[in-house]
Amino acid sequence: MNPFEKIFNHQIISRLEDSGTFMVTSHERSWLKTMLDHPAAADAFTAETLDKLRSLLEPDPVMDTSSHLIEKARMREKQVYHPLLRTLRRHMMNKSGIRLTYEVKGGRVNQDHSGFPYKLEYSMVKREWYLLWYHTRHGAFMSTRLRKIHSIAAEPVDPSAAESILKKIGTLLDSRNTEVVIEVVPGYNGELSRILYAFSCFEKHVAYDDEHDTYRIRVCLLEDEFEYLLSKLRFLGKRVRVAEGDYLQKRMLESSTKALERYGVMTRDEELTS
Repeated sequence: MNPFEKIFNHQIISRLEDSGTFMVTSHERSWLKTMLDHPAAADAFTAETLDKLRSLLEPDPVMDTSSHLIEKARMREKQVYHPLLRTLRRHMMNKSGIRLTYEVKGGRVNQDHSGFPYKLEYSMVKREWYLLWYHTRHGAFMSTRLRKIHSIAAEPVDPSAAESILKKIGTLLDSRNTEVVIEVVPGYNGELSRILYAFSCFEKHVAYDDEHDTYRIRVCLLEDEFEYLLSKLRFLGKRVRVAEGDYLQKRMLESSTKALERYGVMTRDEELTS
């Protein structure tokens, strides 16, 4: 019998998860203790949580990274973590209103605007966090970059008013939502996991057509997310095709036509007219 078999037993892991137990290895504990010395730890955790983690990890050794990690030359990149994330998550969890001062295009600053935080969203294209919130005075659904927020504070909201705002946000989002259907070309069914990973940030439903051996992915998205979806479709290339979605089909046709023209290949329409 493999002595480590029980570590990977699905039933045991499931029961541990149900009881709120989380298994960590000694290496993971050492890594966490080392990372807690990083200056960013003070922004990622509250002082109470940070002290508790350090106390729990006191018996563990610090990971020696001197002979294992070598930092080579790299491009300057934006940090994924933002100090406002924890604060905003608490406001959303408590269904609290907010009063924020934020910068808009042109450098103008809007002072002390009341709103209701709805969701935090990370843009893979622009590599930064956005706050989706409801502007209570204008009755508009807003999207603001976290780096453009100058200050934020909690503002009490009556529970019934909070529920009413959430319903309004749901109605606004439903009106802006659209669906497209993407088919996986049968010859690439073996790459389904990779293809689904490309669409992992979208709400989707996958169906299998047994008769035609075809997977159909129904993707639900907002109109301002089309460009990002297009970048994923271009990345996947001939593995997928847009089965439903006039706008996406048109954009993919334009991209394909321009690519063919760039290499001097005539399209069918050009052949018919020549």
